[in-house]
Amino acid sequence: MSWDIVLFNSKLKIKSVAELDETQLEPTDFSGILENSFDRIKKDENHREIIGTDFTTDFFADNENSSNFMLSLYGENAIYALIELSKKYNWQIYDSGIDGMVDLENPEKNGFNNHRKYVEQILKNK
Repeated sequence: MSWDIVLFNSKLKIKSVAELDETQLEPTDFSGILENSFDRIKKDENHREIIGTDFTTDFFADNENSSNFMLSLYGENAIYALIELSKKYNWQIYDSGIDGMVDLENPEKNGFNNHRKYVEQILKNK
């Protein structure tokens, strides 16, 4: 099963994409950061597939900065990896699966009950 998310970079908290003001978004090199943040990435022209533990994430690389960035997620762990990356870079995530913004500090509020286990697994493997 897959679903889509959209990454945003904004200093202001986005509460709803319906009320989003594009001028509040900061252009970001999402492609470059994603490609440098994961060890296993399959490349085919501008298509990228991040291969992680029990997940994959697809996106199309772009050489230009953008104010938002869409990815397709396969496997529950994909959202956890992106939550951790978003916390590091102060990004915000719209999740089409819940039709809302992800609470990065309390992902269990979004139905992501396994997030804590995922973080513990990642820390244990370091």
